[in-house]
Amino acid sequence: VQLQASGGGLVQAGGSLRLSCVASGSISSFNSMAWYRQGPGLQRELIAGIVPSGRTSYADSVKGRFTISRDNAKNAMYLQMNNLKPEDTAVYYCNALHIHTTVSNYWGQGTLVTVSS
Repeated sequence: VQLQASGGGLVQAGGSLRLSCVASGSISSFNSMAWYRQGPGLQRELIAGIVPSGRTSYADSVKGRFTISRDNAKNAMYLQMNNLKPEDTAVYYCNALHIHTTVSNYWGQGTLVTVSS
């Protein structure tokens, strides 16, 4: 399975962006999907996750501003980002985890989000 992330761009502080992550195959078998980001000079961090039941979780830094969702019919996951701040500037990666007899960890190629002040 391949993941294709898109939707990044340049936005002013306070603005919004919606990231998309489309899988080449069905996402219904994934145990979890998530968005990570890596800012300049920083380590990659987990910012939002979603499981098949629809339960979501967020890092404190984005809670209340970002919303993760998934659409199994479209094999897609989304990240709606509102009230963006300059510190949200990063490359955003989508991730999917499948656990069966082995653990398969899939990554998208990353999409750059730049928030200007």
